[in-house]
Amino acid sequence: MRSPIRIVDVDRLETWQRYRAGMCDTCAANCCTMPLEVRLPDLVRLGVVDAFEAEHIEPKLIAKRLLKMGVIDHFNHKNAIFTMARRASGDCRFLDAQSRRCTVYETRPETCRLHPRKGPKPGFCAYGHRQHSR
Repeated sequence: MRSPIRIVDVDRLETWQRYRAGMCDTCAANCCTMPLEVRLPDLVRLGVVDAFEAEHIEPKLIAKRLLKMGVIDHFNHKNAIFTMARRASGDCRFLDAQSRRCTVYETRPETCRLHPRKGPKPGFCAYGHRQHSR
């Protein structure tokens, strides 16, 4: 008998599972469909903003450029937080659509590095089993 399919809605925290080591190996990267909030050092690490620009240009001017380029969807002036633009599918722009793996894993933003220790439900994950194509 097959186990029932567990439906995960990233916006409904009660559908999340307690995180345990190894979950990411079989996950469909549901966390990579949530809005990604980053700070200026993350954008520098990702190569979206250069270090000189980050040090000498106001964040709101950087945000204006990134909005125009379609790199971000929003900038919170008060907290200097940039919300990265996502693909039409809702996926993070850095997620490989086929493998469901991060293409910038080594330089990923702090938000991603700290998941699931920090976030909307610390210690829990929007885990969804990845379907393998045959």
